[in-house]
Amino acid sequence: MNEITDFDSLRRAMAENSEQPEGPARNARAEQLLAEAEKLGIPLAVIEALGHQLKVYNYSSEKAKMFVPFARLLRMWDERPEDFDAYEAHSLHWVFKWMSAGMLDQPHIPLASIEKWLGEMEHRYRLAGYSERAVRSAEFSVAAHVGDVARAGRAYAAWLAADRDDMADCHACELHQQGSWQARQGRDAEAVELWRPVLDGEFTCAHEPHAALASSLLPLLRLGRVDEARAHHLRGLRLVRAMESMRGAYADHVEFCALTGNEARALELLAERPAYFTDDGQPRSRLSFMAVVALLMDRLVELGLGGRTVPGPAGRSWTAAALAAHARAEALALADAFDRRNGTSFISERTRERMDQRPVLERLPLGVRSVRTAPAVPVAAPSPEPEPSGERDLPALLAEARRMSETLQPDALQAWAAVARAAQGVELAPYDRAELLDHEAMARGEEGAELFERAAELYAEAGDEGEALAARARGAYVRALAGDVDAACAAVAEPYERILALYAEDGTGLRQTASVLMSRARIWMRPVHEADGPVDGEAAERAEGAVREVLALVEGRTGEDVRLAVRQAEAWAMLGELAGRGGDPRAAAELFARAAREFTDAGVPWFAVEYEARLAQLAHHLGDPAEAERALRAALEHGGAQLAPAGRAQLHLQLAELVGGRGAVVEASEHAAEAAHWADEAGDGPALGAWARQQLGGLLVRQGRWAEAAEVLESALPDLSAETHGDGAVVQTLWWLGDCLGELGEHRAAAERRLQAADIARHWPEQQDHATLAHLAATSLEFADLPQEAAQAYARAGELWRTVGDVHGLVRSLRARAWLALRTDDDLPRARELMTAAVEECGTALTAAGGASGTAGAADEEPAAPGVDSAPGVDSAPGVDSAPGVDSASGDDEGWERLTAELGHTHRQFGDLLARSGADRFEEALVELEKAIAVFSTLGADAVHARTGAELAAGRLEAELGRPDAARARARTVLSAYEHAPESDEPATTRRAEAEQLARDVQEATG
Repeated sequence: MNEITDFDSLRRAMAENSEQPEGPARNARAEQLLAEAEKLGIPLAVIEALGHQLKVYNYSSEKAKMFVPFARLLRMWDERPEDFDAYEAHSLHWVFKWMSAGMLDQPHIPLASIEKWLGEMEHRYRLAGYSERAVRSAEFSVAAHVGDVARAGRAYAAWLAADRDDMADCHACELHQQGSWQARQGRDAEAVELWRPVLDGEFTCAHEPHAALASSLLPLLRLGRVDEARAHHLRGLRLVRAMESMRGAYADHVEFCALTGNEARALELLAERPAYFTDDGQPRSRLSFMAVVALLMDRLVELGLGGRTVPGPAGRSWTAAALAAHARAEALALADAFDRRNGTSFISERTRERMDQRPVLERLPLGVRSVRTAPAVPVAAPSPEPEPSGERDLPALLAEARRMSETLQPDALQAWAAVARAAQGVELAPYDRAELLDHEAMARGEEGAELFERAAELYAEAGDEGEALAARARGAYVRALAGDVDAACAAVAEPYERILALYAEDGTGLRQTASVLMSRARIWMRPVHEADGPVDGEAAERAEGAVREVLALVEGRTGEDVRLAVRQAEAWAMLGELAGRGGDPRAAAELFARAAREFTDAGVPWFAVEYEARLAQLAHHLGDPAEAERALRAALEHGGAQLAPAGRAQLHLQLAELVGGRGAVVEASEHAAEAAHWADEAGDGPALGAWARQQLGGLLVRQGRWAEAAEVLESALPDLSAETHGDGAVVQTLWWLGDCLGELGEHRAAAERRLQAADIARHWPEQQDHATLAHLAATSLEFADLPQEAAQAYARAGELWRTVGDVHGLVRSLRARAWLALRTDDDLPRARELMTAAVEECGTALTAAGGASGTAGAADEEPAAPGVDSAPGVDSAPGVDSAPGVDSASGDDEGWERLTAELGHTHRQFGDLLARSGADRFEEALVELEKAIAVFSTLGADAVHARTGAELAAGRLEAELGRPDAARARARTVLSAYEHAPESDEPATTRRAEAEQLARDVQEATG
């Protein structure tokens, strides 16, 4: 901690403290600095220290502490206004608005005192010559807070009518407040439209768009704009998460999750900010937070999770039910305190409304990592019905179960289970008992063999020998499922022989015969399904024979019989499996398509899902993405409520890849978010869910939605592993995340992620990605104001570029190091040495390339020198999937042109660097710029912007060197280069304007 010895050191310490995170530590430091300021004996030092203290209190959970330093400042102003400079005088009046809002936040401050304060504020603003805009805004806040709609409306109109001046809140804050009022009046569309400039980043401040993003969540949901709401949640939460003072906005995000089926996410948010339960410096935001906690806990209780352990106030363990009661009581007590102060019931009414809200959406996939809140609901579970009892209900239940079995409905087994419950203690006929056992055996899967045998005995006792043989064949098949194919083959042999003989004698029907033949075919298909690699030819031939025997029996004879139609469709699917295993994917695709079509035509589309998914894989393999996409969409549609969460996740993930591959990244993002949600529902978040989040993050990166992408990618990282997902996926995720953090200005964090990725990539045989990541990390370190670390990273990147033979990367790393040497150490000799090395590397590579000629295609890709027209570091950003640069030793025209352009840019930057080092280097700088112009001139029309940029830089130097004629000549050269350029050519228009400005500047300087 720096010692405070004078006013300058005090100011430096306050500036440093302002950069610290919000919270008690920063506030305590401000208090120490005030004590140090008082020791200096300088009134302005005390004034500035009090102002600093006010600011950190305002942006913290200890807003109630603002009143004491402000009262002292106001007294100092009244006694000796001359001690205040212009900035502090302005700040004092500005803080009047904070006091007004702060008083509203504290229910112990009487309403009469607040009204008196409004009058004081109006009086002082009038004396200082300020507009009444800020005063009317404060009056509006008071009226809206107490629920005086009429007064609020009048104040709102007066606020907007008054002139904006230095005391008016920033545009962002004003628009946020105005939009919030519209939303409160039920005008959601108008609210969102008012917020639009803030949400889009046109107007920003310390708390915006943070607060507007939070406020927009429920209005957007109510408007049905759920994609925007989800995006605002991901963006906004990232902004408010680290800001202690934004408990109210944080509560909005928890509320959003509670109302969109994301209760687990909401619990995670509560766990992140335990202090929010108890911080009492701002009662109004605590009221908002506790009301939302009550809403969430009531929701958990409603879901049957009242006994679940949840995050809550420190000091005890909380269940959802206990915290629901506690939070509701706390919220209502706070609301009552405000209402008693205000003389209304308005706050309590609004608080109850907020706590009693119903979910807006059953679920809204967010794409981020989440643990399922409640146990998974069984797929397509039937609606609860009164438990049947007694013989009276049995005939109806039996008829319904048979109907569902006849049409192969998904809930048929549950219907038979209901029959079994109703039949307890009732004497059933043998056939009825057989059916019950038959379906109980089906429900038990591999454990049902014995029950099938007992059912067969009862069918035989009832006189239906065909159905008895079908039951025995089903029993044989479950033995095959259990792994004993040989025993299954032996067990099905007799039923097969007997059913054929019986059918030939008209002793049984087509359905029973088809059932036995299908069971036999399924058994013979088991070796095909289980084969690890090529299928034994004899086994495949035997299986195909059995399948074709089914088709020979039923094809063309299914009529309206759903069961027979399904047998036929399944047989086609089996032939598709055999074709695929036999190396004929095209035939397999055609057969799967036919099977899916027949399942759908039979009225059982859920049976088609497996084969549509298989068809999609084959179509993708065969290079037919359109057919693959069609099949996946059909699978999702046909699966409906019967589709298991894991299967739904897989289908959405495949669709995301296909749709994203054809450029529909917005829709692809939606599918990826759905995939992540359903993977979490399936309990497969760490594997499949991580894949989905990784893909979603990449799709958001492609759209430039940096904050959302960062949230999703950070959520994916804990579950991604080299063992499960491959180290390439981990590196790609870190790479994308580094790009996002860089775009968001979080350069230190970006450097960390890029260095993590580089550390993994350094073990790869190919080192291009390693080099690129090292270079990107260096750029992030430079932007993070860590010059020494950046220089070392650029040096390491340069070594790697040299190793992989990428001259472009090597040259750019040398240039970046040169700029760092000049800026951080003022070491011109070292900077010159590095720039010279960059020029030499270009020259050597051009010599090796053989001096081919052609028209430049990349000369204008790179802007002018870092520090002049662009930032230092990587001059053109690499793609996320590959590193920049080409093999410069290829000797082709394109390689030569890119190298020539690189040489031109290096001379240009060398010239800019020399010019930046001082006027005594202008002549040398001009020489380098001339070289750049000459190099760019060899590249033709495509390099015109790079050439004219160098011309203008040279012209400015000519003017500085007292050569107006030369400067004007260069301006004319630039103008002539764009003589025929259309007005729509933006770079040409910009260059013309720069040239004309140069000419005017020279004219004014020379008179």
